[in-house]
Amino acid sequence: MTLAIIQARMGSSRLPEKILKPLANRPALWHIVNRLTHSKNIDKVVIATTVDPKDDPVEQFCADNNIPCYRGSEDDVLDRYYQCAKLYKGDNIIRITGDCPVIDPVIVDEMMDHYFKEGYDLYGLGGEFPDGLDCTVFNFKTVEQTWNNAKLPSEREHVCPYMENHPEIFKIGSYKKFKGLSHLRWTLDEENDYEFLTIVYDRLYNEDKLFLTKDILDLLQKEPDLLKINSDIIRNEGYLKSLDKDKNYLKGLKE
Repeated sequence: MTLAIIQARMGSSRLPEKILKPLANRPALWHIVNRLTHSKNIDKVVIATTVDPKDDPVEQFCADNNIPCYRGSEDDVLDRYYQCAKLYKGDNIIRITGDCPVIDPVIVDEMMDHYFKEGYDLYGLGGEFPDGLDCTVFNFKTVEQTWNNAKLPSEREHVCPYMENHPEIFKIGSYKKFKGLSHLRWTLDEENDYEFLTIVYDRLYNEDKLFLTKDILDLLQKEPDLLKINSDIIRNEGYLKSLDKDKNYLKGLKE
C-alpha cells in the first residue's frame, strides 16, 4: 500500500496554528488532504501529529473530517513517520509537510511514476521548483533502516537527511521537472506566506476543479506584484537550525 503521511502540528514557532488557518473558508490542512486524494498513486492519507496536548485540535480536526490520525514524538519526526508507517502498513511512504497547501497531485504522481519505474529507495521532487511543492517517497525498508541508524538531530527531525547522506546504502534519485523557479515561495510558514496563499486561494479556488501549478504560474504572470509579498523569507530555515544542533551534538560526543 502507498501511504501519504502529512506531518502537521500546531506549534510552529514562526506561524503558530498555521495548519488550521482558513484558506477559501476551509483549514489549510483540509486542502492538503483534499489535493492528495486526487493522486492516482496514493491509497491512503494519514495525518501524523504529536502527543503534545496543544495538538489535540489536530486530532479533533481529523475526527471531524474522517481522516486517519497518528500521534507521536514532537521532535523525533523520523520516529513519528516510522511508527505511523508501521501502524498503517505502508509499503511505500510519501512524505508531505503541513505547510504545503498547494501541493500538486499531478506532480506527486509524476514523481512517483519515476520512483516505481526505476526502483529507487528514496526519490523526490528535485531541481529548481517552487517552495511548497515538496514531496518525497521512500519504501518501508528504507525508513526502518534509517530509524534504526540515524543519530544526528537533523536526521531525526527531518526524516530524510540520513538517507540522503548515505547514497552508498540507498538508491537515491530526484525528479527535476522545473528550472528557474526556486525563488517562488508557495509554502505556509510565516504571516506573509499566509497573505500570499490567501490571495492565491481567493483567485483560484473552485470546489469543482482543482487548481494546479500552471494555474498559479499563470496568476503570477498576470499579477507579478504578488511575488513581493513573501519574497524576502529564507528557504528551509528549520532545516538550517537543525544543522546547528548537529554541531552541538557532535561537540558533545568529543567532550
